[in-house]
Amino acid sequence: MKKFASLLLVALTVISTASFAQDSLKNITLEDIWTNYSFYPRSVRGINSLSNGKHYTMIKKGSVIVYDYKTGDSVTTLVRAEELIADGMEKPVRLSSFTMSKDETKFLIPTETEAIYRHSSRSMFYIWDTQTKKLEALSSEKQRLADFSPDGSRVAFVRDNNIFVKDLSTGQEKQITADGKINRIINGTCDWVYEEEFGFTKAFFWSPDGKKIAYYRFDESRVKEYTLTYYDSLYPKLYTYKYPKAGEDNSLVDIYVYDLETDRAVKMDVGEETDQYIPRIKWTQDANVLSIQRLNRLQNHLDILLADATTGDSRIMYSEDNKYYIDIEDNLFFLPGNKQFLFTSEMDGYKHIYLFNMDGSLARQLTSGPWDITRVYGYDAKKKRVFYQSAENSPLNRDIYMLDLKGKRTRISEHEGTNSAAFSSNYKYFINTWSDANTPPVITVNQSSGKPVRTLEDNSKLRNKMQGYRLSEKFFFVIESPEFILPDSTQLSLNAWAIYPPDFDTAKQYPVLLTIYGGPGAQTVLNSFGYFNYFWYEMLAQQGFIVVSVDNRGTGSRGEEFKKMTYLQLGKYETLDYIETAKYLGSLPYVDKDRIGIFGWSYGGFMASNALFQGADYFSTAIAVAPVTNWRYYDNIYTERFMRTPQENPEGYDTNSPINHVDKLRGNYLLIHGSADDNVHFQNTMDLITALVKANKQFDLMVYPNKNHGIYGGNTRYHLYRKMTDFLYEHMKK
Repeated sequence: MKKFASLLLVALTVISTASFAQDSLKNITLEDIWTNYSFYPRSVRGINSLSNGKHYTMIKKGSVIVYDYKTGDSVTTLVRAEELIADGMEKPVRLSSFTMSKDETKFLIPTETEAIYRHSSRSMFYIWDTQTKKLEALSSEKQRLADFSPDGSRVAFVRDNNIFVKDLSTGQEKQITADGKINRIINGTCDWVYEEEFGFTKAFFWSPDGKKIAYYRFDESRVKEYTLTYYDSLYPKLYTYKYPKAGEDNSLVDIYVYDLETDRAVKMDVGEETDQYIPRIKWTQDANVLSIQRLNRLQNHLDILLADATTGDSRIMYSEDNKYYIDIEDNLFFLPGNKQFLFTSEMDGYKHIYLFNMDGSLARQLTSGPWDITRVYGYDAKKKRVFYQSAENSPLNRDIYMLDLKGKRTRISEHEGTNSAAFSSNYKYFINTWSDANTPPVITVNQSSGKPVRTLEDNSKLRNKMQGYRLSEKFFFVIESPEFILPDSTQLSLNAWAIYPPDFDTAKQYPVLLTIYGGPGAQTVLNSFGYFNYFWYEMLAQQGFIVVSVDNRGTGSRGEEFKKMTYLQLGKYETLDYIETAKYLGSLPYVDKDRIGIFGWSYGGFMASNALFQGADYFSTAIAVAPVTNWRYYDNIYTERFMRTPQENPEGYDTNSPINHVDKLRGNYLLIHGSADDNVHFQNTMDLITALVKANKQFDLMVYPNKNHGIYGGNTRYHLYRKMTDFLYEHMKK
């Protein structure tokens, strides 16, 4: 029972070190969290580094103010809110975001923005010229993804699935693609599945010299349609879009380069195979050479092509194979001179940074060790340094490092916890955002060496407010079991955190809520500050719950074998890990083993359902929000990355889907979904309901009409958390 003793010791230590009288403190309410937003941490948003690297801009009351990184003094005002008024307008447009031309004299300002999907939107863009002091509409109707040319003389944008270019000196607007059509052809932006799973929407890119535009063309014709129903009028409205489910056809993707001087588009050679992905394109340092990343449908073979923008001819610069799959990230950097590039790979079992020559040969592995790079921020060409974030010190923490091209690395973040960085244009300064499990974010300006310059935000107001509430410290521990092994029989322990009731008493028995996500590469056990769920968990702890989270096999920052353990059988090992966790928790003398619940959203909802259905002897209650219930229903890029196709791996799909385990349900089950979820379709819940009814299983259901995967807007979040809280109180509190 060594693990029990250590966990109990940690819990008692945390509670005994509380420096306040609990009786005089307040309890958290749902109204505090979701109506009044009482615990919302302050952040510093909208910082844009200017090209000189000494100054940055921020929006203050609709104006764009320039500040000095070192002193924090305001230097000048680039845009005044009251000036942003065009001919015929009664009042100025509202400036809440912008992009600047490279010479920093012109601004693109989006207004009247409306969301499309998770990352995409359309807006009415205006151009503000700081020299002429004129505000002009970019074009008629709404536009998407407006972007200045490198010299600031033109703006390219997407409208109605076509690309347009406006010459700012003449006002002339040129349409450079003509075949765009809704649900058929897309130019310059992405289809739904690329946006969701490859994480980008802007699919056109100016060449470095501004003479060409490289762009994606998606042919969605053969992709099957999915229709969402919106219940907001006498007759419900239908919205139909293309959604390729696992095993189904994808868009045909081509890459073109349009030459603005010749008015000619050239198709790049991406190979004869059409059933593949083009997850990234990027101009090299040569304005006539475009890099194209090509990924096979199984996502286990990657090529980086170099294409001649004039002829379309291409050659393979770099290739990589993986026995599982290859993650796609923004981690390709071409060095000045166009003779070398930086790239990350898991080829040695952990994600590291490599320096390659342009013929694909390895120049040097720059980082190594049993830890993962988690982000590459960029390359300082002047001082030949790479800046990155990693989990080198612990999978729980994130630190910022500086690395030279010989492989010497220096940690430049100072505090243990989670650090993220936003660098100035010349990498002389960075904005560091730090927090740990019990400390709200502290945001500082730092020199590139890591030395703090000044504090932008310390969230002292929130920290002081927290001292007036009955809060318990979140603490970390590990869970051990003979079941936690890798394929090579390596024995593991799983990282976990817990929040105990502030008046915890070892003589009592408490219910436990296990909160999880569990998806490939994700983590819930991080030494960082949460917000909404953190205070909800604290509220539950105040009401006598122990709240626990665990990072199962398949989660991130512990190397490739740990992360890819779940390949071809999503749900199998995660469920086993949660059952082992429940067994362990149930063995603790202060835990009521008959009152162990589990909660998860999206992938977490998939896992919460699996855990309750397959672990009925150990879990009494589960809440599943927007769950995948059968991977056959989810999109093909995500699902096939980890499962291959249903045709290749039918057993993997069916054996681990909760929809096929409903007959085992014995506990209390709350199923929640938004009816207009474009990501995890409501179909998942509807078909699970059918299976539950057929198996004569009782359950609770809550549907939020017209809400998407996030289930928010209006009073929805408060209502959702009230529903879940009441359900837990009803079934788990004595």
